[in-house]
Amino acid sequence: MNELWSLLADSFWQILLPGLTMTIPLTVISFSLALVIAIAVAMVQFAKIPVLKELCRFYIWVIRGTPLLVQLFVVFYGLPHMGVLIEAFPAAVIVFSINEGAYCAETVRAALESVPAGQLEAAECAGLSWGQSIRRIVLPQALRTAFPSLSNSLIAMVKDTSLASNITVTEMFMATTRIAARTWQYLPLYLEVGFIYLMFCTVLTKLQSMGEKKLSAYE
Repeated sequence: MNELWSLLADSFWQILLPGLTMTIPLTVISFSLALVIAIAVAMVQFAKIPVLKELCRFYIWVIRGTPLLVQLFVVFYGLPHMGVLIEAFPAAVIVFSINEGAYCAETVRAALESVPAGQLEAAECAGLSWGQSIRRIVLPQALRTAFPSLSNSLIAMVKDTSLASNITVTEMFMATTRIAARTWQYLPLYLEVGFIYLMFCTVLTKLQSMGEKKLSAYE
């Protein structure tokens, strides 16, 4: 038992460091890009732009209908056969951004449609253009409504980044797997990495709660 506790104490920092230097940056960068994609796709659908709306629906249909792991393999292992070589971390960012963007796009679209149409009409009557009305009135309300769901997506992405180990990204799960393969202590080490993921998600949950309280103060 003393040897086990010593192993867990040593491995904790060996697992946490990749979490801080790889898992968190991967999550933040990917989710930021996913939000940009989500808002753009949701706006195209909300505005009912011909052709582009159908392309957006096709994008959402394909991405939500195929496993994230398959998408990672297609980009990292499949594209090189077409002469497109992408390093592991950028490949993970691209896939996570595109994947999460599809899910978040539906969240933002639903939030946009939840804003009463009368507000948009009143803004246009007040002299605002359609773009100004969306940017100043509709979109801020929609994002406030979508905040809890988007926060949940962010928390889920922290855990999904463990799949990046399948394309050689040295994040927390891969670091744990390497230690476990060396020491043969699979159960304790996987429980430990699970605890670290729980720590990260707990912090994000607290931040989500604080954000919701702050947003509710503006209602």
